[in-house]
Amino acid sequence: MQASRNGVAVAPPQHWATFMEDEGVELREQVPLAPYTTLGLGGEARYFVECGSEDEVRAALAYAAERRLPAYVLGGGSNVVFLDSGFPGLILRLTIRGIELRDGPSPEVRAGAGVDWDTLVQNVVQRGWTGVECLSGIPGTVGGTPIQNVGAYGQEIAESLVRVECLDRTTLERRTFTARECAFGYRDSRFKRADRGRYVVLEVTLRLARDQRPRIRYPELQRAVAELGGLDTVAPGEAVRLVREAVLALRRRKSMVLDPADPNTRSAGSFFTNPVLSAAAFADLAQRWKEIPSFPADGGVKVPAAWLVEHAGFPKGYRSGGGAGVSTRHALALVNRGGTSADLLALAEEVRAGVEEQFGIRLAYEPEVVRSET
Repeated sequence: MQASRNGVAVAPPQHWATFMEDEGVELREQVPLAPYTTLGLGGEARYFVECGSEDEVRAALAYAAERRLPAYVLGGGSNVVFLDSGFPGLILRLTIRGIELRDGPSPEVRAGAGVDWDTLVQNVVQRGWTGVECLSGIPGTVGGTPIQNVGAYGQEIAESLVRVECLDRTTLERRTFTARECAFGYRDSRFKRADRGRYVVLEVTLRLARDQRPRIRYPELQRAVAELGGLDTVAPGEAVRLVREAVLALRRRKSMVLDPADPNTRSAGSFFTNPVLSAAAFADLAQRWKEIPSFPADGGVKVPAAWLVEHAGFPKGYRSGGGAGVSTRHALALVNRGGTSADLLALAEEVRAGVEEQFGIRLAYEPEVVRSET
């Protein structure tokens, strides 16, 4: 018999291990983490479990809590760095599937946290729906998008998100957050700040648009779209498909799509976020670096981190020894060149220190570095 918590049926705590066995959930030990990340780095997890349902997530979290094991929730592994020492607790890899498409004047899509993100984008773009086309080609799963407020080419998940269904790791109760309640910021959300590590994303609902031309905000993307013929003479549905094609082409040129044949593919994408400076701070910087590019941003001026990295002495292809280097195609991507996590993080700190010394700006990491206390 199952207990009930706020109307949600859950297995009794004393039977979590039995529940997982009955559901066919395999708890593995000493599992290498490198194959589950796009970097291909990381030691072993003491315990590892794949969870394809809310109940399985709840059971795995309770199992870890009962044994006082640290627990880390893993999605597509595209925005994470595991240490060479591995993880001494339980890794929960989310595999919750399912995409539900609801047509209408403002179509909606609901997807499980384990759905491949670009599969979702491809599905809605094929229907001519607008709202996530600029986020094409981003590796990872749906569950990670609201945590990071994933964005690219001037578009963010915050613009289309309606709600996020989560599981509270403390109470094991389900919780729904609206877009406003997510407190989104630039590559940021409540899930990275006040509630860091508290909630597990189970499901995401997006609201998109139909019969509406895509908005293109970045000059680079505008040029790429123009090379494909532009949007002026095509119907809105075709326009959104054309934007996706342009975005994918741009990302391939920068080795920002997963491709086993590409030597730059073993990365976590952009390793640093673009800093947002106050107007006064940017004005001071522009006095000394008149050619520095910039973009308007909420609360200030956004400066391309790639420009800062290259002008601080770290060009594409840079290596200073060890088994990591800067991508030959994009200055923000740090690539595993057959080394270790320690090599990669040493390079990241070298780059960050160089930018800070040259410009007085301390870059923030975009991927999460998972430590034992997580």
